[in-house]
Amino acid sequence: MSTFDPDALECLAAIVEEGGFERAAQRLSITQSAVSQRLRALEAQVGTVLIVRSRPLKATAAGQLLLKHTKQLRLLRADLERDLKELAPSSIGGAREEERISIAINADSIATWALPALGELARQGLPLEIITDDQDFTHEWLREGQVLGCVTTLKQALRGCRVVPLGAMNYVAVAAPAYAQQHCPQGLTPHNFRELAFLAFNRKDDGQTEFVAKAFGLKRVTLNQLFVPSSEGQVRAVLAGWGVSVVPELLARGLLEQGQLVNIAPGHVLPIQLYWHCWNLESDVLESLSAALTSAAAAML
Repeated sequence: MSTFDPDALECLAAIVEEGGFERAAQRLSITQSAVSQRLRALEAQVGTVLIVRSRPLKATAAGQLLLKHTKQLRLLRADLERDLKELAPSSIGGAREEERISIAINADSIATWALPALGELARQGLPLEIITDDQDFTHEWLREGQVLGCVTTLKQALRGCRVVPLGAMNYVAVAAPAYAQQHCPQGLTPHNFRELAFLAFNRKDDGQTEFVAKAFGLKRVTLNQLFVPSSEGQVRAVLAGWGVSVVPELLARGLLEQGQLVNIAPGHVLPIQLYWHCWNLESDVLESLSAALTSAAAAML
């Protein structure tokens, strides 16, 4: 089997992660011409195109395989860094930009329980990169080899990966008291949900429609939706009277207790089961990430 130049592999990863040759060159502190040369040399070695020059740039199937291999090498280096720090703490400097350990986590988990779970690892110097996406789509980042683990709703383990159940995140429908009094004084009902403005994360977020469909036994639901791509931003928009939203109970709990929000469907909760997927590799870094996330989830979900 061919041995691939680590610098060329990191060059490929930089092009994909930064979305272009110019930004990859800036990250690697080399010229754009050098980036192109490294990529061409790698493509010549593999015997196929690795990057589709589209907008945005995309890795081909072969490029995705090499990207996954590159991230596995990063994980091995991170393990080595940790082991060497224990033996000679003063001998190891900070991680390079390209040494990032990437994981994909849904925005609602980031806004509630996941960041506290990872705090100790970050303080220890683990060079984390957290990529956010909808919980129904984070596993695609893992499937494509762009991250080494993800929090997702997918139950079935991906090939070459292991999966651990994290628990259920409960979602509730909330509104500001003044908005609720004006638009739904009797709460959320099968007769008024079409008249309300629902705040969703983005167009991939089906949590609002799923909540309403489950609450009222409906097969198809069409809502009037506004989009705010931030879990905390959705809550702030609800507080400002933009409309109602289905948000994690963990995120709304304090505001509900203080009376700044009201539960407009107190008899209904939407539980979303979450799972941690990661590569099935022997790695101290990976084990530490898995242990931190599963422990925090067990305590809070």
